[in-house]
Amino acid sequence: MANPTATLETSMGTFEVELFTEQMPITAGNFVKLAKSGFYDGLHFHRVIDGFMIQFGCPHSRDPNSSRAGTGDGPDGCIPDEHPAEHKLSNEVGTLSMANTGRPGSGSAQFFINTKHNDFLDFFTPGNSKHPVFGKIVSGMDVVNEIGTTSTDGNDRPRTPVKMVKVTVNE
Repeated sequence: MANPTATLETSMGTFEVELFTEQMPITAGNFVKLAKSGFYDGLHFHRVIDGFMIQFGCPHSRDPNSSRAGTGDGPDGCIPDEHPAEHKLSNEVGTLSMANTGRPGSGSAQFFINTKHNDFLDFFTPGNSKHPVFGKIVSGMDVVNEIGTTSTDGNDRPRTPVKMVKVTVNE
């Protein structure tokens, strides 16, 4: 069975991702569940760092000016860390990774898309939960790059909010 894809329609354009549900069933499955529930629809990218990544998925980012954007979890709280030894996927350009606080078991609904190869974020080390890769861009990397170079304020928030209009999972 092929991995599902998801179409992410933003205010700056649309891109498509492949979700690694077979390799990363907990992390990718969490994204699929949240996307199908409509959780991501109407949220905003709350952290954009040119030459690094774009981050999304905080429920507080529904208001793009919220001081709490970047601090929220999904409706079911945190998920277990997922770092299977047989699937050491690197944070390469165009990959989706679970965002977390750096503490084990702190990933939830937020994820980021790498706009450069961030290998220092790869794999688990004791006491430090790295960022598991659970998908990759299959089309629309130009949109991701455009979001990644948008003008930001001192808190890495886009000056002009970038909205996630709709996330559709294609199985």
